[in-house]
Amino acid sequence: MIDFNADISSLMLPNGRSVVGSLDSEDEVKRVLDLISDAYGFRGFTLLGIPERGCRSLAAQAQLTTWPSEFFRRYDDARLMDGSPVVQKLRRSTIPFTYDAHELARRRLDGKGDAAVSVFEEANIPRGVYLPVHDAAGNRGAIAFGGDRPVVSNDELQALNLWAGFLYCRWTEVRSRDRRGSGSLSRREIECLRWAAAGKTTVEMARIMALSEYTVNHYLNRATRKLDSVNRVQTVAKAMRAGLIN
Repeated sequence: MIDFNADISSLMLPNGRSVVGSLDSEDEVKRVLDLISDAYGFRGFTLLGIPERGCRSLAAQAQLTTWPSEFFRRYDDARLMDGSPVVQKLRRSTIPFTYDAHELARRRLDGKGDAAVSVFEEANIPRGVYLPVHDAAGNRGAIAFGGDRPVVSNDELQALNLWAGFLYCRWTEVRSRDRRGSGSLSRREIECLRWAAAGKTTVEMARIMALSEYTVNHYLNRATRKLDSVNRVQTVAKAMRAGLIN
């Protein structure tokens, strides 16, 4: 059982590894999610916003993720959001659940079952869990872990659900704090702007920084909001004038 009032350094993963750190940044939250994913035998995780009705892009909902960028591109290109049993369940339920791409394909009513299986299989995440989460302010989201390991046990599901709730609350706290201190850029935001100023594309930055394209875009978009800019070019220019990057 996770003590939500405990210092993060006292928490342990099932492989006996301790979680060390203050969890005072999005990078720290991502690091711990990576550790959990590895400890439970998954290939990666994604932290999602709950898509509103009419939303067509899963990629746009990915706030933090280590799932392959190609997965999101193919998912959106195939327009799999509308008929997704997972998305429908996340909209109406707060109960954690496991998923299997083959089983979910049989429940689709739009004839895109085979396409959905192919997208998940190609990304090596055909099975996993979705964990609906919320914070004290009522913000809702979901953390998913995917891979090709066997179906998780009930004990594992409950433990993952506790981790997910704990980390989502920390993540929203960090985001809220960053918005209040919008005049300051984080280390990752400055790093992304430096590479952008050097002419690197999002794909190149993701490769250099060992992040997903969506995480890079998240940092750049956040820097754009903080500097009250309208696009990436203006953000880089403002950061240079302010002496934040060379």
